[in-house]
Amino acid sequence: MSTPLLITLIVFAALFGVGLVALLMHGRDAKSGVLEESFERLVAQQSELAGRLTAMAEAQSLGQSALTTTLNERLDQVSTRMGMSLEESSTKTVESLTTLAARLAVIDQAQKNITELSSQVVGLQDILANRQARGAFGEVQLQDIVTNALPPSAYAFQATLPGNVRADCLIHLPNPPGSIAIDAKFPLDAYHMLRNASDDNERLLAQRQFRGDLLKHVKDISEKYIVPGETAESALMFLPSEAVYAELHANFPDVVTKSYQARVWIVSPTTLMATLNTVRAVLKDVEMRKQAGEIQKYVGLMLQDVTRLDTRVGNLEKHFQMAEKDIRDIRTSADSIAKRGDKIHDVELGESDAPNALAAPSVERDLLTRE
Repeated sequence: MSTPLLITLIVFAALFGVGLVALLMHGRDAKSGVLEESFERLVAQQSELAGRLTAMAEAQSLGQSALTTTLNERLDQVSTRMGMSLEESSTKTVESLTTLAARLAVIDQAQKNITELSSQVVGLQDILANRQARGAFGEVQLQDIVTNALPPSAYAFQATLPGNVRADCLIHLPNPPGSIAIDAKFPLDAYHMLRNASDDNERLLAQRQFRGDLLKHVKDISEKYIVPGETAESALMFLPSEAVYAELHANFPDVVTKSYQARVWIVSPTTLMATLNTVRAVLKDVEMRKQAGEIQKYVGLMLQDVTRLDTRVGNLEKHFQMAEKDIRDIRTSADSIAKRGDKIHDVELGESDAPNALAAPSVERDLLTRE
């Protein structure tokens, strides 16, 4: 039973009870006619009220049913939209998590690479902090550059010079200019002091040490690796750092000038590669000059072959000319034979033509005589 109908029945029962009680209380004193009239009027009012209550209950029931239908439809729409939204959100969340996982994997790999690089940088710093290890680092870099630029016969590492002096590298060049020695130097301590100077006094002290270290290296190379009659009149000092080389040329031109005066050319990895390319061109030119005699010999033999070929071509041309003459003679004979055949074909055998027939052999003899 619906709620509106239940309410209607309760109200109707209440009204009926009230009317019945009123009739019982006043029934004793009222007259019977009045009682019946009042009872009928009460019953009519109750019927009318019951009808209105029923109509109201039906209207309320229809409204509640429509409201329930609308609410169900709205709930279905909301559920559908919420399901689609949740599905879409779930898909996007999965995609975002997948992308995030991939990026995290890349970040993790990058972190590993950074960790490895940090360890390598720390190892490089440890190497460069030691003077002997730093010298070995410069020698290894020098070896890599030289081996990539020159053929094996053009250089020697740790070559011994007169006076039992060892050069890091000796470039073999013909006289002049002669072999050129290369020595690797790496004044990193003074450079770091210069870079890390916090005031003018520290900077001045670092500049003094940087200048002194480089001039000492220039002097040692000039005295040890420039040997008259054994090496060229100059030598190379290799700085394995472009930064140190740039600092030298930017702020210490006096050191560069003194190195020129001492015939010691200071080079960096880049300028050393350019210098070695020039050396390779010189070596190639020297090798070409060594082979010049051999080249001239083969050129002479080739000219003889050309002369012999010209003679043989002339002989072949003569043979072709003789063959052409023979072909012309053969053509002439063939034409003569064809003409005789035509004359023989034109001869008519008969009594009236007997003299001509007899005369034909003499004509042929004349033709043979002319041939």
